[in-house]
Amino acid sequence: MKLKILVDAISLMSSLTGIGRYTYEISKNIEKYDDFEVNYFYGYFSKKLIHPSNGKDIKVLKNIISKNIILKKIIRKLLILSSRIFSKKYDIYWQPNFIPNDKIRAKKIVSSVHDFSFILYKEYHPKERIEYFEKYFFKNIEKADEIITGSNFSKQEIKERLNFPEKNIHVIYHGINHNLFKIYDNLEINQTLPENFIFSVGSIEPRKNLLGLLKAYNNLDDTFKDKYKLVLAGFKGWENNQIMELINKDKENIHYLGYISDIELAKVYNKASLFLFPSFYEGFGLPVLESMACGTPVICSNSSSLPEVGSDAVVYCNPDDINDINEKLKFVLNDESLQKQMIKKGLKRAKQFSWEKSAKEHIEIFKRLSKNL
Repeated sequence: MKLKILVDAISLMSSLTGIGRYTYEISKNIEKYDDFEVNYFYGYFSKKLIHPSNGKDIKVLKNIISKNIILKKIIRKLLILSSRIFSKKYDIYWQPNFIPNDKIRAKKIVSSVHDFSFILYKEYHPKERIEYFEKYFFKNIEKADEIITGSNFSKQEIKERLNFPEKNIHVIYHGINHNLFKIYDNLEINQTLPENFIFSVGSIEPRKNLLGLLKAYNNLDDTFKDKYKLVLAGFKGWENNQIMELINKDKENIHYLGYISDIELAKVYNKASLFLFPSFYEGFGLPVLESMACGTPVICSNSSSLPEVGSDAVVYCNPDDINDINEKLKFVLNDESLQKQMIKKGLKRAKQFSWEKSAKEHIEIFKRLSKNL
């Protein structure tokens, strides 16, 4: 008899973020195994995995709802109510996005906890999100039988903040799609891009430290900016007025692409002279891996999980020090020999991560739990 698994896939109903990509890639690979009957919860129950590029009308509606806090709270309550009314009994319920829905009926619960920015960096999140986490996270996470997290850094935080047995906390690294994020020989791209540019990707919001990035770039002398433009990609998050103001003030040197598809993202990585990711705090940091797999030198923060992901293949900067970001940019871009070394190391490092490997480790946990059903 097949193991009945329910995946909370609500994250696939919005513009794709790291958690959405993680949910989709792991689910897609789990479906390849005959041992499982995989179901999905989108606010309704379905046996179909929605590709992130589909369901655009629903995503537009969800984005409208997300801007209305009262409406969002009402919709959340309706989703919980529908899950309680229509939920079948599942063997395993996997919540890839922190907070298990306590109305889902399942014999075993696995929850993925990615970081603790909602506690450590409340200023990086909308007030409504913080209120939701404070109300439900600690209460509901106690119902989980196992916790999965993306780095040893995050595991240590879980140990410090949750009264959860260490033997039930599992580090499983995220992966990358090597068929997509790779070096392209014939590069045809729909974006209009500068010849040489520094690239950064991430939602336009405080946690990604785009303000520090923009200030560091602005501090470069004109001859440097003439040679290397700055290109940004990512959907508009929140609290981004100051960031967008700086972007719009220097359109000659700064190009904002908005949200772009995965294939376009991979191609922009390929075209970039350097990838810069000075994020304050990450539970993993997928863009670092993606850019390395595309043969792009990487500078990223020396904080949180990022050194664990980048290892010795990247150059690190202090995200709180604009001068350090500035100096590291000049250090790498002025040294072609160093860039070649970083590209070689980055490609080798990226090969160690795959979604197939990550999914297999998730499956091992699901199968181990199934023995006690």
